[in-house]
Amino acid sequence: METTAHPYWPRSLPLPGYVASARPGWQCAGAVAAAGAGLLALGWALGGSGGGARGGAARSPARRLALGWFLMCAGIHGILEGYFSLRHRELPAATGLLADVWKEYAKADSRYMTSDDFTVAMETVTAWAWGPLSFLTFLAFLRRHPTRYILQLLVSLGQLYGDVLYFATEARAGWSHSDPRPLYFWGYFVGLNGVWVLVPAALLADACRRLTAAQRAIDRPRHKAH
Repeated sequence: METTAHPYWPRSLPLPGYVASARPGWQCAGAVAAAGAGLLALGWALGGSGGGARGGAARSPARRLALGWFLMCAGIHGILEGYFSLRHRELPAATGLLADVWKEYAKADSRYMTSDDFTVAMETVTAWAWGPLSFLTFLAFLRRHPTRYILQLLVSLGQLYGDVLYFATEARAGWSHSDPRPLYFWGYFVGLNGVWVLVPAALLADACRRLTAAQRAIDRPRHKAH
């Protein structure tokens, strides 16, 4: 049913044409969690098959988990955030699972319901740059391509930078777009987005360490054979 009443903050936010979600929040969150877990598990499984291919050592559990992470990011960025990038203007009145997922998350950040300029720009870059590059990174590690750590550094730096700006812009707005209840502010806004700070930061550090070691090996003086 179409209504101008809505569950978003600030409570005075005008949303003409808003259509309430047809699904309860737990179904929306559960669908995203199940899809994300499935992609993570698939990446883990594929990372363990042929782990010693191309003469390399079997992948560690941490590396297999990283493969799952990049595959999960490819799906979330490409599908969920890609949908927002294309449909943000009509999102308040839209129906369907993906629209309902965004309507549920928007309780933590109502900028997603108003086509906020920064949010649209950030999510567009995330969907069409970091989504495909996440999948390329997954493939690069699966095939042990020599560019794999360069891709890991690029994607992780982009994710981290975008998330830092995401938090910073909302902080400057006085955290005014989130429902203050713990589930929405601490669970959705801080918790979910915090994952995209901690994991990319760890992967960025890992890529820098690996690339530094490779450069050090190249720079090491070579002794001529007698």
